[in-house]
Amino acid sequence: MCITFVQRFPTLPSTLALAIAPLIGGISPVFAQQAIPSCQPPTPGEYVLLVVSPTADNQKQLRSALPPELKPINCKYLNETVTRIGGFKKIDDANRWARYVNNIVGLSAIITTKPTAPVTAIAPTTTSQTISYRPQALGEGYAVLVDYFNRPELANTVQQVVEGNVGFASYGQRPYLLAVYTTNQKEAYNTLQKLNERGFFALLVDSRKVMLLRSTVSLK
Repeated sequence: MCITFVQRFPTLPSTLALAIAPLIGGISPVFAQQAIPSCQPPTPGEYVLLVVSPTADNQKQLRSALPPELKPINCKYLNETVTRIGGFKKIDDANRWARYVNNIVGLSAIITTKPTAPVTAIAPTTTSQTISYRPQALGEGYAVLVDYFNRPELANTVQQVVEGNVGFASYGQRPYLLAVYTTNQKEAYNTLQKLNERGFFALLVDSRKVMLLRSTVSLK
């Protein structure tokens, strides 16, 4: 399963395992000594492919499989070494290259983008809910996460967009709003696009890499 998003950044798979896993342990000593810059965020309207490539062999194989006009760049994302491939104007194009990389080189990827519209937060409702705290790992499927930048009130707006409950989750040791957890790739894909259109920094990731903190955000 594959997977997007952010200003820290996310691809849609087809059978790609797209979440960034702790693969950094395999980096060769030569590359470990080099200062690898942080990945640059996408420009508005741009889709960026981040390919998990922790070793020198991974990076060499990837570059040999890609046409030079794609201009791959090694960088850091969530403390992992990835290869950044930018310039895509459509998410379908980025997803097609993600599948190509997975099929030819065997590497997984994330698709990220920058929202095209500002987020307008919706005032909290007067409804209150008692929610228990039961951290648990999600199962197989797709999770659409939203970076709320320490503004939990955005959960109200996200809930309006997805027309359903929104939870709290952890991915890559970072907290996110959980907009959707599903085994339906098309549903996850559509949710990701809707959130992007509304101005959210969202990611579509392998749900097995996500830790659910609260199944529903309490609205007050």
